[in-house]
Amino acid sequence: MICVESVKSMINLTGKTILITGAAGRVGAETARLAVASGASVILCDVNLQGLQNLHHHLASLGRGSIVSIEADATTEEGIDYLLSMSLKEVENITSAVHSAYPTSPAWGKPFEELKAEFLNQDLVMQLGGAILFSKKIISYFLKQGGGDLIHISSIQGLSAPKFAHYEGTSMSSPIEYSAIKSGIISITRWLAKYYANNNIRVNCVSPGGIIDKQPGLFVEKYRASCTNIGMLEPMHVANAILFLLSSESIAVNGHNFVVDDGWHL
Repeated sequence: MICVESVKSMINLTGKTILITGAAGRVGAETARLAVASGASVILCDVNLQGLQNLHHHLASLGRGSIVSIEADATTEEGIDYLLSMSLKEVENITSAVHSAYPTSPAWGKPFEELKAEFLNQDLVMQLGGAILFSKKIISYFLKQGGGDLIHISSIQGLSAPKFAHYEGTSMSSPIEYSAIKSGIISITRWLAKYYANNNIRVNCVSPGGIIDKQPGLFVEKYRASCTNIGMLEPMHVANAILFLLSSESIAVNGHNFVVDDGWHL
């Protein structure tokens, strides 16, 4: 875990209040930490109550910005409505949102040949459907307040086919539904940015490469060979891109898919 006092960022998010779904995850948590270091207040949302409480405690101990935590499912209409309602009881406004929730069905990651309609439907609805519903709700709020920024999280698998040779000799896989969902995230980002033009609303997404998380050494070695300098990413590499897209420095960036993958897709 990084120490916020040690972060030296050129990004200034003072005055921003950023709602982060999936805040207890690797990307969400790192985004929250760097956002606080850059002067923002944060609203943390996750279904993982323990992870949410741990992150809140850590950020609160730093004594910077306002920190609100809300246990909610940001993939359903009811959950999103609850999240926004509770958030606006705690903060004056929400200037920005990062949708990094990553819900999965019990069968997530099963081989293609073993796909079952029940679980496939769950994953498509929770991840891609949830992203569309969250966009609808948060942008409706942004319209009322006169603007806002929304960031979605896609993946390099939404840009390119998996390098299947990387997975040989491991128990890992790259599900076809993951590629479909992440391709869809890039498409809805562009659609939303164009649809809401001239409303002071920006919608962008970030497509990370693989993030280090105890993957087998064989996979990490093969993955590194497809990159240019560093190979697998740390969460900070992704969070820094998100913060840039939330900042005034990126005011001319809209409908963009920001690829952060150390050249994996080249």
